[in-house]
Amino acid sequence: MRASIASEPALSLPHAAEPAAARTTLRVTALYLSVAMAAGALIAAQLTIMRLYAIGSWAHFGSLVVSLAMLGLGLSSAAICIGRSLVVRNGRTIAGISLLLFAPLLAAVNLVAQQLPFNAVFLVADPQQKWRLAANFVLYLLPFTAGGLFLGTVFLQQGRQFGRVYFADLSGAGLCGLVLVLAMGVIPPEDLIAVPLALGLLSAAFWVIAEGGRWELVALLLAAMASLAIHFAVPPMLGITKLAMSDYKGVSYARKLPDSRRALHLLSSFGDVQAYSSSYLHFAPGLSDNAAFNLPELPRNAYLGLYLDGEGPLGVMRDLPPKDTAYFEYLPSVYPYLIKSSPDVFVAQLGGGISTSLALRHGARSVTVAESNPAILRAFGTEEVGGFSGHLLENSRVRVVGGEGRLFLLASHARYDVIDLSVTTSAGLSNPGGFPIVERYGYTREAMLTYMRGLNQGGVLAVTLWNKEEPPKSVLKLYATMVVAAREFDPATVDQSFFAIGNYLSTATVLYKRGGFTAAEIDRLREQTAKMSFDAFYYPGITSDPAPLGSLFDAYRNQIFADDNAAEDAAPVSQDDDGTPPATRLNRLVWDRLIRGDWSVIADRYLFDTRPLTDSRPYFAGYVRPGDLTRIVDRLDLFQDEWGYLLLWATLGVAALGAVLLMALPLTFGWRTMLHDFPGVFGTILYFACLGLSYLAVELSLAAKFSLVLGDYTISAATVITAMLIFSGIGSLLSRHLVERVRQELPRLLMATGAVLLAEALLADQILAWIGALPLAIRFVACLVLILPPALLMGFPMPMAMTTLARLGKDRVFAWAWGINGCFSVIGAALTPIAAIAIGLNAVLATAGVLYVVAIAALGALFRPVAASP
Repeated sequence: MRASIASEPALSLPHAAEPAAARTTLRVTALYLSVAMAAGALIAAQLTIMRLYAIGSWAHFGSLVVSLAMLGLGLSSAAICIGRSLVVRNGRTIAGISLLLFAPLLAAVNLVAQQLPFNAVFLVADPQQKWRLAANFVLYLLPFTAGGLFLGTVFLQQGRQFGRVYFADLSGAGLCGLVLVLAMGVIPPEDLIAVPLALGLLSAAFWVIAEGGRWELVALLLAAMASLAIHFAVPPMLGITKLAMSDYKGVSYARKLPDSRRALHLLSSFGDVQAYSSSYLHFAPGLSDNAAFNLPELPRNAYLGLYLDGEGPLGVMRDLPPKDTAYFEYLPSVYPYLIKSSPDVFVAQLGGGISTSLALRHGARSVTVAESNPAILRAFGTEEVGGFSGHLLENSRVRVVGGEGRLFLLASHARYDVIDLSVTTSAGLSNPGGFPIVERYGYTREAMLTYMRGLNQGGVLAVTLWNKEEPPKSVLKLYATMVVAAREFDPATVDQSFFAIGNYLSTATVLYKRGGFTAAEIDRLREQTAKMSFDAFYYPGITSDPAPLGSLFDAYRNQIFADDNAAEDAAPVSQDDDGTPPATRLNRLVWDRLIRGDWSVIADRYLFDTRPLTDSRPYFAGYVRPGDLTRIVDRLDLFQDEWGYLLLWATLGVAALGAVLLMALPLTFGWRTMLHDFPGVFGTILYFACLGLSYLAVELSLAAKFSLVLGDYTISAATVITAMLIFSGIGSLLSRHLVERVRQELPRLLMATGAVLLAEALLADQILAWIGALPLAIRFVACLVLILPPALLMGFPMPMAMTTLARLGKDRVFAWAWGINGCFSVIGAALTPIAAIAIGLNAVLATAGVLYVVAIAALGALFRPVAASP
């Protein structure tokens, strides 16, 4: 058996050796293809696992699994570093075994993990759920460690040609990630794991061509049969599931209804769409309790529940006769139509279509409705959903816009009498589960300005969202955002332009009228509010609530944060003598301060972070202030709506601990050698830590920002990840031309990368605002142009440094450095959304640029030669 992996062929060979040269070229090409497919299998596995947990549980539990599983790359790096001599002697064998084990391991651990589902809702209350979650982490760690061991071994053996092999790694990962996104449109979620399995087996096949013999070919066939049998044959034989669905997902409730029937199932890269029918399904967000006293009954079998990735429902209303839609008058969504007759209406997001139906039933002259998710539009194009709704979108008064509503308004010269932000756009703000951190660009200050500019004079912007929190959180961010935008748009009429009402622990509705409400309009809206028994939070001329704001804030803080003894002595947050709930009092006090321009009192003293949303910080999340994190560990049950955010902190803690341990392992097993023979160890850590942190920060920040102009996060992430990996791979390939001048060129490249990232941080919002008005194809190309400069430059520092380590003979540090980069990439994946919530996406991009400049300080340590033997 050969003792090493194939190395680069000579640049020139004698003519007589042409057949041997051709064979060598074939082997080297096959090796690079094997690396590309292995890297692609790893990223496809990460995305698949995230997808499975987004559908079966909640998105950030999947992110946590993937982040921890990526530590497998660091673990493999530590193993290679510790056993360097063994790897050098038996590199071919170790790489081959690791690669051949990847697919069977992935198939097996995924199947076992689906038999050990954890219930996110009981994660705090039931200790068993923590063990189930830990079991999932350990299981998914195994295939990632195997894949990482293969790549690390190849990197070590190909160290002097690292730029080329790293190009194969990055470009393979980028292209295969795109393959997985496309596969989501044709492969059911429960079988999506077949994509990384196929890529892993294809990588092994190329490996056999490059390095294998007869036994390797037999092992490949056995691995393929085992992988396919485990995933496709074993589950039906044993009667076990391939995708465990949480009982607390919306679609799980629908399936359990007595007369439930699945009417539609569509596969799409934009989400898994299912529609269920049942007589128990009703969807009337914010419906007044008075409807039960004044209506004989709600219409029966009036709705389909539309579910996207198991979340929902979005209510699709059956085409009903007017007598069965009387309950519309008891919804807060009807408010704009009380004061606007025959309006031209713009619905910012179709959702289930209720806002569109309501506008048509109230005499809208025209309804322009936007929907950024093609899967939803596709569902409405079917007979099962579209026919059920009476072909709502084919109504002669309806115009459909396939894209983000905010972007359409920005590019259009049309103006509207009513602009409606349907409650369906905020469903993620009140689900009782994982609460993934999602960018809400439709609710930012810049978005509100766009809506306000899209109104005719006297036009009404109506925003309704869920308000089920006690104490209130998300609605306070909404109020602050709308008032800040209004003060920028028309400061002279702010106090006359708002009307805000709520339905306790149900919904909140804010109306903004361009130019201000008239006295007659205020009287009409107040009359409706009293008739529906809604709570009025603000209207022009409302009498300020005399209740002291400070005492209410103190009562809320004591209710949440006081220890058991103090809580007994604390004054409770109670109703007023007239029965007004404390949340209603707080809403009124907040509006009073906002209109008076005294928001700082709220922002500084309230127990939660309620800063306005901006395009740089577009998150309804992160309400718990960082200084309070340690105070809520023993009362997590009070913060279920923050679990997605809190889980990011847990991920960061585990990732940081794992990174420290994995970096310490090589030192523990050979610290004297590492510190004596390889000087500059700590500078090396700094250098590769900066690269790992900054790359993930840029990738995630750009994916989040570009989701605004590309209209969908899935497409944005696929575009950014694919483009960054490919462009960085090209940079890696080009870096080999600069290796001989690495001391001069690397500092310049790092400085240039930092400068480009700082420029994009400063100019990103202005550029994206301009791009957003262009056609989709041009937007897509423009995003690629924005990605190219930083991604290309970011492809140089890693291979140039790794090649330098290899040329200096720092083999052990070489393997360790790759692991450091991977570990800090995991930290960056958790740290980036936390930082974005705290300081904004633009600041994160700027920080990434600064990290590249900081890496220059570590170059001296990187270039230090191996110490001479005594």
